[in-house]
Amino acid sequence: MPKFNIRHLTKYTYTTSATNSANEIMLYPIQDDHQEVLQHQVIITGNPDVYVHKDYYGNNVGSFAFADPHFQLLIDSILEVETKKAPEVADESPADEQWKHLYNISNQVPYIDFLRQENFQAIPEVMTLIESIKKQNATPLQAALNLSEYVFNHFAYIKGVTTVETTLDEIWTLKSGVCQDFAHMLLVMLRQLFIPARYVSGYVCPNKNGMRGEGATHAWVEAYIPDHGWVGIDPTNNCLVHDLHVRLAIGRSFVDCSPVKGTYKGAADHTLEVAVSVEYEGGPKVNQDLALEEIAKATSTPDVNSFQRYQQIQQQQ
Repeated sequence: MPKFNIRHLTKYTYTTSATNSANEIMLYPIQDDHQEVLQHQVIITGNPDVYVHKDYYGNNVGSFAFADPHFQLLIDSILEVETKKAPEVADESPADEQWKHLYNISNQVPYIDFLRQENFQAIPEVMTLIESIKKQNATPLQAALNLSEYVFNHFAYIKGVTTVETTLDEIWTLKSGVCQDFAHMLLVMLRQLFIPARYVSGYVCPNKNGMRGEGATHAWVEAYIPDHGWVGIDPTNNCLVHDLHVRLAIGRSFVDCSPVKGTYKGAADHTLEVAVSVEYEGGPKVNQDLALEEIAKATSTPDVNSFQRYQQIQQQQ
């Protein structure tokens, strides 16, 4: 059972003084049979009171307000968590019985929430892939793993090409992005097969395994598989989720799981910077005095849409 110390620092910088900042944070890890939170501390500029409640999906959500004038807002989450190895996943019943079960629950709560498609104009193109999967007579688990492999092989992992505002159609056109984009593409595909699928935010702690997504927040998918329940699939690394993944929140998409979001009065322009560091039990120590300059490694909020910038680069080549 590996243990990890994770530090997640979020920094907002405003061009002029900001006031009446109101925010929601989803930085409280899920606690269940697969992971246990040993210690957790959240430090926020101004030390405001944080009120924690559970949302519709069972996530712990913190809400706070900071009224005083400020040029920066820092949210520092310091976490010690222990994860457990996920049980083995294998098909136990015939494929036709599993697909029939998925059909029978498609209009039931909570599965119906995780079958609703986002706005995506390229669905007809995706359906060509879906039809090929259907012809293979695969079980839901096999189909989900095949689709994860497709995303992994056909989408390039490139940082800075997309933002949280990049649409699914733009991601489909780019055939590139980061973990959030890989997760959203797999969600679309699974839902077209009537496999309930939910977005998961968290961290990946690869140590020496070299997995994509280290040093930042991570995202993957949980698919509902008959005989097993919710099974974590990481299309960015083309693997089943295991004890190197730490879950923060679940939802229909990134919008439901955003680690930090809020509003404020004041300057129209601001930058958002995020840094994540992981200390592995028995491994090299992370600098506990995580300085602000470390978040310079992170990407600030861009001045122009990254998708547009990528197209401009392509046209110049």
